[in-house]
Amino acid sequence: MQKIEIVEVGPRDGLQGEPEVLGTAMKIEFINRAVAAGIRRLEVASFVHPKKVPQMADAEAVLAGLPRRKDVVYVGLVLNRRGFDRALAAGVDEIGMPVVATDTYNLRNQGVPTEQSIQDWLEIAEAAHQAGIRCSVTISSAFGCPFEGEVPLARVLDIAGRVAEGRPVEIALADSIGVGVPSQVSAMIAAVRQMLPDMPLRCHFHNTRNTGLANAYAAVLAGVSSLDASIGGIGGCPFAPAATGNIPTDDLVYMLNRSGINTGVDLAGIIETSEWLGETLGRSVPAMLPKAGSFPEIASGKAA
Repeated sequence: MQKIEIVEVGPRDGLQGEPEVLGTAMKIEFINRAVAAGIRRLEVASFVHPKKVPQMADAEAVLAGLPRRKDVVYVGLVLNRRGFDRALAAGVDEIGMPVVATDTYNLRNQGVPTEQSIQDWLEIAEAAHQAGIRCSVTISSAFGCPFEGEVPLARVLDIAGRVAEGRPVEIALADSIGVGVPSQVSAMIAAVRQMLPDMPLRCHFHNTRNTGLANAYAAVLAGVSSLDASIGGIGGCPFAPAATGNIPTDDLVYMLNRSGINTGVDLAGIIETSEWLGETLGRSVPAMLPKAGSFPEIASGKAA
């Protein structure tokens, strides 16, 4: 049976796109609930300037409050060497770094052109290897940019080839603003796999234009090993206009389980966490499963 790893990004990409600043204890509970439901790799914090992303100001405190397990990987997002040094000191298991496919968006998100972020990534990746921690890299806005429009596939391939020199555990292709469509997903993954046949690939989709789950399934068929998702479908990038929520972990796991794809995730536990999250945030979450429920009953359990 095919297996897909679900990387839970709600505690980081999800919460940083919400207007509320959730307390440290609630973030820790969110993460623990996800782990209890079978998630084994999670983005738990972003080590960025607190004035830019106040929702992530307590990154160190969150890491300090998390139980350590050999079977769970806590990922910290970094944008530069300073962020990496903070993440390393906080004790993350893995650092993840975005490199935006366009200069305009990279300047908005990271304050430097894309070329500088590539160089920063290579330096950070080497430091991560020396420190003995995992490192991964994401090519953000690979499917389209809110400021420059269409992103040529050749541009994505060039960046992928260069960031691969940092020997990441995987390269992620991100549709940061939810403009991609399945045919584009299939073509991009095929092209990257042809160029880097031994590189594991992950995809990150937003549901801004209601194509997120279709894109995720196209990515599975194209051979990715991991997919990002956010419990309840919360989130969005604060530096991109109208970049609404990530694809919901709830809806994604339901689709994959019903398709005979093993995720190792307890859907009932994810739905319960979505309901708790909605109560915590004071509003319903975008995911459909907490509203509609699972079908049939076996689909709410772990995949065989």
